[in-house]
Amino acid sequence: MILRVHSELMEIQAKITGLLHRFITMTISLLLIGCASTSFEPQPMHDPMTFSSYQSRTIDDVTVSIAILTDEEARSHFGVDLGEHEVQALWVRVRNATTRRYWLIRNIMDPDLYSADEAAEMVGGDLSNENFEVMSQYLRDESMPLLLEPGLVTQGHIFVPREEGGRYVEVRLASDAYESQSGIGNQGTRADSEIGSRQMGFVELRFDFALTLPDGLFDFENLHPDEIYSGQNLPDLDDDALRNELVSLPCCVTNDDGDRNGDPLNIVLVGDFQDVMYALTRAGWSFTHRISFSTVRRLVSAALDGEGYAVAPISSLYTFGRKQDFALQRARRDIAQRNHMRLWLAPFTHHGRFVWVGQVSRDIGVKLTTHSPSLTTHVIDPEVDLTREYFLHSLFAEGFVQEFGFVEGSQAASVEEPALNLANDPYFSDGLRLVVVLSTHPLPYTEVRSLLWEESSAPMVEGQTEAANRNVWPIGSDKDR
Repeated sequence: MILRVHSELMEIQAKITGLLHRFITMTISLLLIGCASTSFEPQPMHDPMTFSSYQSRTIDDVTVSIAILTDEEARSHFGVDLGEHEVQALWVRVRNATTRRYWLIRNIMDPDLYSADEAAEMVGGDLSNENFEVMSQYLRDESMPLLLEPGLVTQGHIFVPREEGGRYVEVRLASDAYESQSGIGNQGTRADSEIGSRQMGFVELRFDFALTLPDGLFDFENLHPDEIYSGQNLPDLDDDALRNELVSLPCCVTNDDGDRNGDPLNIVLVGDFQDVMYALTRAGWSFTHRISFSTVRRLVSAALDGEGYAVAPISSLYTFGRKQDFALQRARRDIAQRNHMRLWLAPFTHHGRFVWVGQVSRDIGVKLTTHSPSLTTHVIDPEVDLTREYFLHSLFAEGFVQEFGFVEGSQAASVEEPALNLANDPYFSDGLRLVVVLSTHPLPYTEVRSLLWEESSAPMVEGQTEAANRNVWPIGSDKDR
């Protein structure tokens, strides 16, 4: 008994000694970090108009200019490496030529944004204590103020989680102005005499930007839509002619030889290139890297580690005799799970706007294959119509649907007799293509027009059996209580 107690005491003593050793080691490490000599040398801001992502818009005498700093630009200006720590800086300038003051509702730009001190904690680990304090204050001083006074130009930075390729940014300004019968009144606290004759009201301005941040690897960087059919006189189609043309298109994408069918061509977008980029980035779709040695290596690494790769490359499929013109995706936590689409510019227009034919599907897994440069391929969700509906809803949610409808021409297949894509993944579908005419600005649901062509099957229901009817019953029946 005494020996056992002694043994347990020795074990406890050993654990305490180990903990003390770890504590001392950690303390010494922290002290050494605190004494680090890494310098902090911020540089003046480059002319923002030279930034590749620079954009500017004016509404009601208020001009908002915005750009994403590249990792190199941020490193030079802030004196620390933001990109290495997955932090990105948005530069914002507001020229308020009105008589009202505005508040910048910065959470709209990114709900996960970082404060200046939070960004400093993330990126300043190699600085000495003195340099860290100087850097922290510099980030505070470079941050975008939230109150925008009339007659002034105000600029600064918003620190956000890093995204590759670009991002959709909404800048929303609100003015706490008074409304009266004669129009907008002055700001300030209302006097009692004003109650009843003047009412508090907010004036809201919204500025939308789809910002690209090229790095040499994205497929959209090589896309020049005006050159794809250079020298050809493309027919411009009305609604009926467009419907007939879409029905006659091939059902599916193919391999590079064009002798095997793959995933169904199940979506059509009508809109110029900037309209497509703007609507889709606002709806949460991101750009994709081209297939290269570096991107394939990163893709394989992400697949093996179960990590995300939000701009992962998408394999090449073919329509109109060429691989997709560009692709987008809605990434999720795991590289094996994402929604993605491929788009091809069609050889005709609709009311003077480009027509894009595409394929959208949801990846739900990864498998090995010898038919891909990465030696891996994704497994698609067999219920492709559900992904088609998901895509439509993502555009509806942001108000970018002006008109929509469905046409025949895609690959129809049943659950019992599914079709196969090029990776031999089964899928089933009603065989319809979703057609969306994009709005150039957000629209409420009440202004959306249906083309009234074909009626699609109800996604989810088409993949269920009779057993699913147990979850549906008439109002007034015995189960309705």
